[in-house]
Amino acid sequence: MNKEYAIALFLITMLMGSCRESNFYIDEIDVVTDLGGGTGSVTWTSDKSYLISGFVFVNDGQTLTIEPGTVIRAKTGQGSLSSALIVARGGRIIAEGNNTEPIIFTAEGDDLKGSVPKEARGLWGGLIILGNAPVNTESGEAMIEGIPVSEPRGVFGGIDEDDNSGILRYVSIRHGGTNIGEGNEINGLTLGGVGRQTIIDHIEVISNEDDGLEIFGGTVNLRNIVISNCDDDAFDIDLGYRGKCQFLLGLNNENSDRGIECSGGLQLLQILPDAFPSLYNVTLIGDQENLLIPAIDFTSYGAAHIKNSIFVHTGSGIAILHSESTGDVYSMFRNGSLTIENCIFFDESHSTIKIFCYNELNDHFYAENAELQDSIQSWGNLTGNPLNAQGTAFQLMPDNTVFENMAPYNSNWFEKVTYKGAFGSENWIEGWTLLCVN
Repeated sequence: MNKEYAIALFLITMLMGSCRESNFYIDEIDVVTDLGGGTGSVTWTSDKSYLISGFVFVNDGQTLTIEPGTVIRAKTGQGSLSSALIVARGGRIIAEGNNTEPIIFTAEGDDLKGSVPKEARGLWGGLIILGNAPVNTESGEAMIEGIPVSEPRGVFGGIDEDDNSGILRYVSIRHGGTNIGEGNEINGLTLGGVGRQTIIDHIEVISNEDDGLEIFGGTVNLRNIVISNCDDDAFDIDLGYRGKCQFLLGLNNENSDRGIECSGGLQLLQILPDAFPSLYNVTLIGDQENLLIPAIDFTSYGAAHIKNSIFVHTGSGIAILHSESTGDVYSMFRNGSLTIENCIFFDESHSTIKIFCYNELNDHFYAENAELQDSIQSWGNLTGNPLNAQGTAFQLMPDNTVFENMAPYNSNWFEKVTYKGAFGSENWIEGWTLLCVN
């Protein structure tokens, strides 16, 4: 990112921070509030406009259906004035858009024609879905972050791996991430204990103040997810999530943190053998000026299998917590529970990508030795363009690149493609995402 572009982006963001609402108003709008009864089982239709005011829940036993092309706005505000839509345990959301009629969640005052800049963040809360699938806590349950702890509908987790919280397809979530107090911010899309019968694909989270997507435990599988311009991690995995993910795109800005943060839980608990997520065909593009941030950070008993993926401008590489305790991330890396195979790394500031370990006993970072470097398979550079997410050089689909040594797909759920990264010949983010709007 050049200096002039960075300064301009900073000034836009500061301006939006001091003036949160635009001058766009809708004459007729359904204001949705919740005094404890939730939304009820209801359908939101595309011929109406909806405004979420405060925390609105889809309660246990209720189903919220949203038609393609429906726009849901949320009142701006921080702290007790935050607004968010939360699907509680036992509730369902059926939000099926398509690539010409996406379902859009955005802030009050957004006319979808530029009244709110793409870079504006923290204008409202976000979308939270909670389920009954297992989470890696001692009690098997947890309280979701971003919601006051006094709210009983914020509890998630259970024993049903096949729990079904509904369908989320072709949904764009924009400008969220309000802070409800003491650093407790809301992610763009939060999934807590969501089960594998839930369908989630073609989701955009753009310009969120906190993480783009955070997954707390559960078994839900995800496809075609794009996260861009968020101020924390693009993808955050926590509490023993063990689903499958394919075709993930993460684009970080100069204020972003990691591309992927992977944590298992606060302590090592008895979980199923090799119960870690599998991520295939990921494309992560970091900010060229922020080279101290790792592409992937494994911490707190977190591990994953990451294969056939591309990482560009991702700075310091991969960070692994080395606590010298039983079952720590370092030991999982050595025993094969944590694998990064047949991936491509490209970074203009380093000749080779590095593995860094943090030893919490002596508060020290160190680069791993050649033996561990060799355990990562098929390191290499892009032979064509290096991909870019900045300005006029915006390029997400690699060209002139020969992909060899593809890692085999470890489940029939995965689409068995012959390319690395999130894109082959089709640009699947066109037509329905704000990211692709000029």
